[in-house]
Amino acid sequence: MEIIISFLQKIAPFLLAHGFVGIIAFCVRLYMQGGKFKKQTDETGKVAIVTGGNTGLGKETAMELARRGATVYLACRNKEKGEKAQLEIIKATGNSNVFARLCDLSSMESIREFVEDFKKEQNKLHILINNAGVFWEPRRVTKEGFETHLGVNHIGHFLLTHLLLDVLKKSAPSRIVVVASKAHERGQIIVEDINSEEFYDEGVAYCQSKLANILFARELAKQLEGSGVTVNSLNPGIADTEIARNMIFFQTKFAQTLLRPLLWAMMKTPKNGAQTTLYVALDPELENISGQYFSDCKLAPVSPAALDDQMAKWLWAKTEKWAGIGL
Repeated sequence: MEIIISFLQKIAPFLLAHGFVGIIAFCVRLYMQGGKFKKQTDETGKVAIVTGGNTGLGKETAMELARRGATVYLACRNKEKGEKAQLEIIKATGNSNVFARLCDLSSMESIREFVEDFKKEQNKLHILINNAGVFWEPRRVTKEGFETHLGVNHIGHFLLTHLLLDVLKKSAPSRIVVVASKAHERGQIIVEDINSEEFYDEGVAYCQSKLANILFARELAKQLEGSGVTVNSLNPGIADTEIARNMIFFQTKFAQTLLRPLLWAMMKTPKNGAQTTLYVALDPELENISGQYFSDCKLAPVSPAALDDQMAKWLWAKTEKWAGIGL
């Protein structure tokens, strides 16, 4: 992201002076939209959970699942926003089986309450989409004291997934989809300071959490081998959503007046940003594929750090303790 911003800062005056911004932005925008999931599937009778389903990529994912007939639960940290999205999705799709439920991934108590209530309403779950996340947050901590990127993006989803494994197995074939990021390539698990207590940088913390997503997905896939539950991770690409709202740079006058149009050109629409998620969740050809990473609706390579099986096991054991699993 820093390289892109630096490049755009250099070329913005030239493009503005020559009046090429509009044309270039439009052409780049078209090119950047990426792969599309074009297969038509009928998801009637399927039950899905989408974390962060009230906005951005999560909302677009939930919208398409509902359009295809699935019963969709929006797991949201804000009840009012969740209910608003629920009504919008029902109106747009004509599917009344869309439900908004409170699930704050920064609170283990909230996650446990969400799962308890869900199991009272449903005895099956075919698709779990771990989509919600925080990006470039100032240093804050979750209710249990974990740095927010680590706590929400990784630990919260780890706990949620673990608590739903029984119903996922009972509903097999079923799928767990982990929305990671290409940013994992710049990440490392900082064993000696994983909670960013001695040093904090928003980008470092975010990239660490996205690497954790992929390590988690790969290790879980191994543990679920033969269960009928698959686990895959993905890169949705850079999408024009609210996720970057905390980056101070994007709040500057320069960014809003000059760079915003150019950055817009390099971003996917939320609908297109959700395509790889839908592909991984729904494509019939992926029914028996597990432990893989996808981008633009196709297999993609991961960084060497994401292939570190020893680190994956270390992180798994640590996260089990943090989440209070098995205690």
